[in-house]
Amino acid sequence: MPDLPSQLIDRFGRRVNYVRISITDRCDFRCIYCMSEDTVFLPRAQILTLEEILAVAAAFTELGVEKIRITGGEPLVRKGAVELLTEIGKLRGLRELVLTTNGSQLERTAFLLKSAGVKRINISLDSLDAERFRNMTRVGDLEQVLRGIDAALDAGFERLKINSVVLKNRNHDEVVSLVDYAIAKKIDISFIEEMPLGTVDDHDRAEAYYSSDDIKQDLERHFLLLPTPDTTGGPSRYFRVSSSETRVGFISPHSHNFCGTCNRVRVTAEGRLLLCLGNEHSIDLKRVLRANPGDMNKLKYAIIDAMAIKPERHYFDIKAQPVIFRHMNATGG
Repeated sequence: MPDLPSQLIDRFGRRVNYVRISITDRCDFRCIYCMSEDTVFLPRAQILTLEEILAVAAAFTELGVEKIRITGGEPLVRKGAVELLTEIGKLRGLRELVLTTNGSQLERTAFLLKSAGVKRINISLDSLDAERFRNMTRVGDLEQVLRGIDAALDAGFERLKINSVVLKNRNHDEVVSLVDYAIAKKIDISFIEEMPLGTVDDHDRAEAYYSSDDIKQDLERHFLLLPTPDTTGGPSRYFRVSSSETRVGFISPHSHNFCGTCNRVRVTAEGRLLLCLGNEHSIDLKRVLRANPGDMNKLKYAIIDAMAIKPERHYFDIKAQPVIFRHMNATGG
């Protein structure tokens, strides 16, 4: 076999140094843009074990990946999640271990996560109105999430960031209030255009689409947004709110395609390596793991070979029926 490379480079010359690993498709919320209300989750035998997830994380770091984000579903509902994060945080070469969560479990886990080596946390928060929050999550308790954010602030992470998916006539009128909240808490916030993954029955995506440009115009009536070259390694374009510590980011898969500098791949809870959020190009790492137990080289070569099928970009069309039928919880949020 050829020597293993020290970096992952795709066929377009992009270095992949960031992997998002979903450790469960399960979630205690049922957000309307993420999954259907009657979602059936995967049987345990179909998802990677904690040991397999650690092996995947180790393989990526040994191939030059410096940043790992743990996602779900809701990652913190999986038994053993904190212990897994602790082990991933010890991996040699890993510069940054970060987490995306809906915030429901942070009140009890924030200090444990900090001790595990998690540096930054992204927390989904689409509304500051309790009834609207429940409607958008179908089951969520806003106060529980807000207490979780406060617990995370007390734990002292390097940065906290709110992620808000904005839907016209659902919550687009709250973007100013959400930035005010972020400023008050001295944290960052990113606004996300809804991504057409899976079919939804709760709204028409084309009618609910509210672009990053519209959000930015709404915000500029109230705040001075200063351009900044800041990056966290993901797709957000950041602006700093004048006279504050808060950065406002925009994740714009429709209005401002960010694929040209894509540096990331995803591993789903069932072990499928997705080379692009908006395409089905993938490799079954679970099959490799289970056919070759303990053989890290086989796993690493599978990852290396996958770089040859990473597509140049996605082609989301908000007005068309989704061509990607997996929901966001199955993809890894």
